[in-house]
Amino acid sequence: MSFARLPLPELTLPGAATTISRLNTSEQSLLTGIAQAREWVAAARRVAVLTGAGISAESGVPTFRGAGGLWRHYRPEELATQQAFMRDPKLVWEWYDWRRQRIALARPNPGHYALAALERRLAEGFTLVTQNVDGLHERAGNQRIWRLHGDIWLVRCTGCGREERNFEAPLLELPPRCRDCGALLRPGVVWFGEPLPADALEAGFTAARAAEVCLVLGTSSVVYPAALIPRCALEAGARIIEINLDPTDLSAAAHLSLRGRTGELLPPIVQGAA
Repeated sequence: MSFARLPLPELTLPGAATTISRLNTSEQSLLTGIAQAREWVAAARRVAVLTGAGISAESGVPTFRGAGGLWRHYRPEELATQQAFMRDPKLVWEWYDWRRQRIALARPNPGHYALAALERRLAEGFTLVTQNVDGLHERAGNQRIWRLHGDIWLVRCTGCGREERNFEAPLLELPPRCRDCGALLRPGVVWFGEPLPADALEAGFTAARAAEVCLVLGTSSVVYPAALIPRCALEAGARIIEINLDPTDLSAAAHLSLRGRTGELLPPIVQGAA
């Protein structure tokens, strides 16, 4: 696989971007890293993307395990389970209702819009796999999305299995019930102890095996099996470009690891690659 060197416009460093990048294990300036990422993305016709909580946090969505993830002294692991829902569905739904209200106030950031622009350029050559449930990618314009952890705006009946998207924030009834059979509704997300959707996983690995470039954005790369997707792309010969505030378990293996916010670093990469 070859990546031709393309002429690149002059780059300026985003104001809040942080210090260094890693390029083939050698430290380079962040500007050099952005330029190289721009070149690889411009040359690619097949790009796989994995996003995590970091890109949503830039829009004000509380991270699942971060400081904003604690609610009424409960840890998410104590609420996001089938057992917790069976024990106290109202409490679980109060937490999700709080999250839905916070997400409803959020707006896609420039990183989301850059991914939507990249999808428009690549069409079927673009695949986005997200660990986020907030719907910000859709609101930015992405359509080729696979959701590993479900959709917080989807509700599913525990009785008849009926599903629908519900955008009430706050919810009118807690806990909500099915309008067809009267049974409790549950959030359409993947809880601890539940399997990830097989079709989303397969789509992620298929895209990774075919990708020329794999973008890994705002994820700690410690949650499996999602963390295997970029490693699958690496083994298949793709260039791995990571953008994250902190080093991750993937950073040493990535061809290019940029320290900073996706909303600041990704737009100049994608704009120059159009």
